[in-house]
Amino acid sequence: MSARKISRALISVYNKENLDPIVHLLGKAGVEFVSTGGTQQYIEKLGYKVVPVESLTGYPSIFGGRVKTLHPAIFGGILYRRDEAGDLKEAKEHKIESIDLVIVDLYPFEETVAAGGTPEAIIEKIDIGGISLIRGAAKNFNDVLIVSSRNQYGKLQQLLESKNCSSDLTDRKAFAALAFDVTSHYDSAIFAYFNQDKEIPSFKKSIQQGRTLRYGENPHQQGKFYGNLEDLLTQLHGKELSYNNLVDVDAAINLVQEFDETAFVIIKHTNACGVATGSSVKEAYLKAFAADTVSAFGGVLATNKPVDLAAAEELNKLFFEILIAPSYHDDALELLKSKKNRMLLVQRKPLNEQVQFKSLLNGVIEQDADKKTDSKADLKVVTKVAPSADQVDALLFASKIAKHTKSNTIVLAVEGQLLASGVGQTSRVDALRQAIEKAKAFNLSLKGAVMASDAFFPFADCVEIADKEGIKAVIQPGGSVRDQDSIDYCDAHGMAMVFTGTRHFKH
Repeated sequence: MSARKISRALISVYNKENLDPIVHLLGKAGVEFVSTGGTQQYIEKLGYKVVPVESLTGYPSIFGGRVKTLHPAIFGGILYRRDEAGDLKEAKEHKIESIDLVIVDLYPFEETVAAGGTPEAIIEKIDIGGISLIRGAAKNFNDVLIVSSRNQYGKLQQLLESKNCSSDLTDRKAFAALAFDVTSHYDSAIFAYFNQDKEIPSFKKSIQQGRTLRYGENPHQQGKFYGNLEDLLTQLHGKELSYNNLVDVDAAINLVQEFDETAFVIIKHTNACGVATGSSVKEAYLKAFAADTVSAFGGVLATNKPVDLAAAEELNKLFFEILIAPSYHDDALELLKSKKNRMLLVQRKPLNEQVQFKSLLNGVIEQDADKKTDSKADLKVVTKVAPSADQVDALLFASKIAKHTKSNTIVLAVEGQLLASGVGQTSRVDALRQAIEKAKAFNLSLKGAVMASDAFFPFADCVEIADKEGIKAVIQPGGSVRDQDSIDYCDAHGMAMVFTGTRHFKH
């Protein structure tokens, strides 16, 4: 029989918020409550009698509450099969009464870890009885309804109201699936805590929030996003973010947050086609836009400062997909909303990914995020001519962009402005030639500019080509067996070059 009337409910929860309506619904329907500890007291204060777990088990709560519900009188009532003659006989023989509904809210293990709890406090927040109750009730979903998190109280309340404190098999199976999502996530969090040194080579990631996207990278591909996007971004206007939008938003945020000063970035297919700093968002945008007035069309834009009306008036002249900012002035927001599909996002906090992973070759690769940003302290002057203070600033600016650009890449810049970049090329020479050609296409002079490379130069050809275009300072990781060739060329032609010692490949 699919439909099951709830006659007896076991409730054992850590968080009791929003539980009142459920207790009242069950109590008024004549459901018997079984509970212990704080939950028992909570239900009794609402005016309902409770059968203490201890009266069923014959044992008090022992070992500081570590053992309360782990007993055949409890688990037998959950797990015995109502349509199995042998189970019915044993239940009667051992005086085990059925439990039709189990409501559990687990100890807050993840929250305790995140709050910096002591090892002792963290260990005590590993739920044993609760997780066992969930698994047992979910396994026997044919007969038992399991509610495994306070996040499901609303869903349960709707079910109880609509079906008069009954459930059918479809309901119970759906809640069982949610239950195993809860238990698997909980165990993954515990494993991550115990495997912080990653000595156990096991890949486990659990994200309980997700959304279906319109499609994936292309319309014939399905796409999903897993994570709490709203924790990072608030969307103020525009259509729903797509798969490609999310990829570009990630690239834009990672780049723009490299800067403390007012900065503006324009992203196309994860690569920057415009980056600049300025005294205002308007100035930074106009400088960034000047680097490539063609690719900016339909781009993803980001700034690290509030957008005012002066900036919005310039931005509104451009067709762009997305703008990300920490905030918007009211008049600027009103103007930018004039295009109905334009997506306007507020970045609520910094993006702070520590680990990156992706699927490939029937498996997954994982790495630490590239958190290294080249600084003045990292620079080793390897040429006779040292870069000037202004050149150092320009080199570090260019290096930040190269770090976030697809390899092989060459970035050409002046202080506070990207002039051009060569991206995703199969050779560094091709990347440089692409950057030079692009700068010339937009009438940007390279005289006195600087060059950044994400990896070392295997030959002197790149510094030679750059020199002939008027570039006089270079930043690169170094590390080639032929570094000296590039150094010798720079020395012979009055160029300054610094090594950082850090490669920034990006694939």
